[in-house]
Amino acid sequence: MNILIGTIVLFALAGWVWHRLETVDRRREVWAGVWHMLRTNLPRMMVSLTSAGLFAELLPQEIVRQYLGDTSGFQGVALGMALGIITPGGAFVSFALAAGAIAAGATAPAMIAYLTAWALFSLTRLMAEELAFLGPAFILRRVAVSAPIPLIVGSLALMWP
Repeated sequence: MNILIGTIVLFALAGWVWHRLETVDRRREVWAGVWHMLRTNLPRMMVSLTSAGLFAELLPQEIVRQYLGDTSGFQGVALGMALGIITPGGAFVSFALAAGAIAAGATAPAMIAYLTAWALFSLTRLMAEELAFLGPAFILRRVAVSAPIPLIVGSLALMWP
């Protein structure tokens, strides 16, 4: 029910913003941007969601539950962080993997640490983008300062009722 209410609120907000656009040309420009974003992301979303479903079915649930499940505790959070760091690809890949792991028995704290670590430290992004633009000294400082964050948020999620 919350998803339905949220969807209605978002559509109402979008309608309000649409109404506030002053010219027909601006509305056409906005619609073109929305259409472009939809054409770009819809195939990715379909592949990601299908992959998440297949991934959840293919994952050995016993192993997922053992290492990332209810009894894993902080070790599951730490493993989730490590897996997030080495996960290649963008958001559609990591979110699909997290959804598949949750369906296979992983806990929310482990996947929160996973997604946080992926967002902060994805090796593919660090090596391909940050290193080229910011240099190794900056990356080392950023990683050193933010290294505990996935463990902190995962630990906080463990305490969540």
